[in-house]
Amino acid sequence: MAVKRGNVMGMNRLTPAVLGLVIANAAVFVAGWLMPNGNEWLVEHGAFWFSANPHFALWQAVSYMFLHGGVGHIFFNMFALVSFGGLLERQWGTGRFLIFYFLCGVGAALIHNGVNAYHYGVLQERLVAQGLTPDAIRALLTTGSGEIPEGAGVKATLIELYRIYAVPMLGASGAIYGVLVAFGLLYPNAKLALMFLPVPIAAKYFIPIMLGLDLLSGVTGFSLFGGGIAHFAHLGGALIGFLLMLVWRRRLPRDPMRRTL
Repeated sequence: MAVKRGNVMGMNRLTPAVLGLVIANAAVFVAGWLMPNGNEWLVEHGAFWFSANPHFALWQAVSYMFLHGGVGHIFFNMFALVSFGGLLERQWGTGRFLIFYFLCGVGAALIHNGVNAYHYGVLQERLVAQGLTPDAIRALLTTGSGEIPEGAGVKATLIELYRIYAVPMLGASGAIYGVLVAFGLLYPNAKLALMFLPVPIAAKYFIPIMLGLDLLSGVTGFSLFGGGIAHFAHLGGALIGFLLMLVWRRRLPRDPMRRTL
């Protein structure tokens, strides 16, 4: 994805916060590969686990943003950060940009956990209605052992519950979605040239479409981009970014280039 904003694309120098975030993310990613059992240790301690899981810790609402699942994952997140984050940092200043970035990332994690907690409760009630006690469910999740009663969908429900309980979230996407929303509000007519589409699309159309797809995938479970994506974390980061823009917008310095878009 690339951004076309008239003559603005000539500003190639990375801003301090964006450069620091890229270096930090890259350093953690490389460390995970170089350290013995580095990836496992980082995920266990730094990824964002469901709050009922014993691995959960409060600092994970920040640390998860610096962990990524593969080269493609970190590349696209850092590419988006460089493409959009630098423009915001130049306009707002480094301090305000970092506050915005981390608030979006932390908010994404909390909203993701809240949605999971609600879903977890619904699934647990369904299993209790089918004959499992809360203690038996907890034992199945923590030890993997226990009797599973016969019944349509019991095993599938347990698998879904286990995914919530035992699969942590990682990646900077929640914060990045907040950055995207801020960019779209400030530069709605900026054209985004996508790698898989030949025609540039205005941010005011592209970003709502992305959010709509995430909402559809989060509600239905069907994703055009594959499995293992925390869609409600994306939406949570976008929501926090939107709310912050509502609060900040009148007090933020105005970019003179916005009138030329």
